[in-house]
Amino acid sequence: MSATDQAQSPRGGQSTGARNLGLVLAVLAGAQFLVALDISIITVAVPSIEHQMAFSPAGLQWVVNAYALPFGGLLLLGGRLGDLFGRRRMFQIGTTVFVVCSLLGGLAQSPAWLIASRAGQGIGAALLSPNAFALVATTFTDGPSRNKAFGIFSATAGAASAAGVILGGVLTKLLTWRSVFFVNVPLGVLVFIGAAVVIAEPALARGRKLDILGGVTVTIGAVALVNGAVTASSSGWTAVSTIASFVVAVVFLVAFVIIQAKREQPLISLRLFHDRNRSGAFVVQFLNNSVNIGFYYFLSKFLQEVLHYNSLATGVALLPAPIVVVAAAQVAGRLLAKIGPRPLLLVGGILLSGGLLYASFLSPATSYATRVVPALILVAAGYGGMVVPVTVTAISRVSPRDTGMATGVLNTCQQVGGAFGLAAMVSVAVGITGAATAKPAAAVVSHAYGSALLLAAVIAFAGLIVAMLTIRPQARAAAH
Repeated sequence: MSATDQAQSPRGGQSTGARNLGLVLAVLAGAQFLVALDISIITVAVPSIEHQMAFSPAGLQWVVNAYALPFGGLLLLGGRLGDLFGRRRMFQIGTTVFVVCSLLGGLAQSPAWLIASRAGQGIGAALLSPNAFALVATTFTDGPSRNKAFGIFSATAGAASAAGVILGGVLTKLLTWRSVFFVNVPLGVLVFIGAAVVIAEPALARGRKLDILGGVTVTIGAVALVNGAVTASSSGWTAVSTIASFVVAVVFLVAFVIIQAKREQPLISLRLFHDRNRSGAFVVQFLNNSVNIGFYYFLSKFLQEVLHYNSLATGVALLPAPIVVVAAAQVAGRLLAKIGPRPLLLVGGILLSGGLLYASFLSPATSYATRVVPALILVAAGYGGMVVPVTVTAISRVSPRDTGMATGVLNTCQQVGGAFGLAAMVSVAVGITGAATAKPAAAVVSHAYGSALLLAAVIAFAGLIVAMLTIRPQARAAAH
């Protein structure tokens, strides 16, 4: 069956033929670029926001996490809504919410206003992102066609994490931090129009119901989990508020699992986790994204606060990263059919953890050419080389009607992992610099940020071990 036939078949999920698969992929990749961009584009603008909006160091995290929390917490629900009520419909609703809240963010006049708009962006992204993933999975056939599509799609998303830092630096320096919000408006409008013109609405799953109770429990559990880590960064890991958040997270996530086991039509079928490769891919996705956002967050802060780069210079300094991410993802997509996901995940894990370890040796005398650039290349190559095999392994052999479910889990691992990892890394850094208002010495800042990156290296190494233990050598997802 050709890619076009797949796009037209019920098995592929499309009710009518996709008018142009290249344009469909461009729209979907553009949407994923948009939501991934918004996680990292804010990082270089953070110092300007902190100064103008009077955020505390711990409170400043909420500029990032207010987006990541609802994004991660609502992804499972967003993916399932697409399965039941139309993936293109949910995709366009999410785009609309995202664009409106981006506009409001650019107009924010107080910290509360800004944080609320970021939360709104996260809600829109939670509808947009899993349905973009699902539309790619159901539009392209299994094998090389889908791998190539996911190679482009995943490379676009991965590159956005690094490109966001660059674009954020350019916009903040040449215009204002508000422009990092305003830039989403025309991009989002283009994505909305593109979806209306080139994407056909897949056939709906008939006779299926939405698991409201499951959606509520998993959302509360995921949000509480990340909130516990965020609270720990300012109040400590043994604080009552921190422990309370983690207790709430455990209670609601356990309740969610129990509910799903008893439901005839669950929000997330537990059978998704029966496949060892898929479960391993979910864990690797969580761990890899726990370090990805934090790496660019701390490296950009180090360049500005210790090496005294301005925001524009910081953006240019990080330029190698998105280039390498795109190249690595494309290479991985081509090799996947030949060697399977396991070798790619192992090599990527070595590069990722090694790059983070190398980046952790920071000091006021750190050289950009000999320390920062090699670290950028290693981390970007490792992360970029893993995004395609992780994605393909996670959705391999999933029925079209459950694609939104699987991509919702995959996206949840990505977003919750990113928010949780950043919070954990910030807690390490704040523990060293202290909560004093006086600016710490450059050597102290370097040690703090280096320690945060060392934690990231440990987390990435754990991801490597998980891939080694769970992904079977003979599991060549691309060949199915």
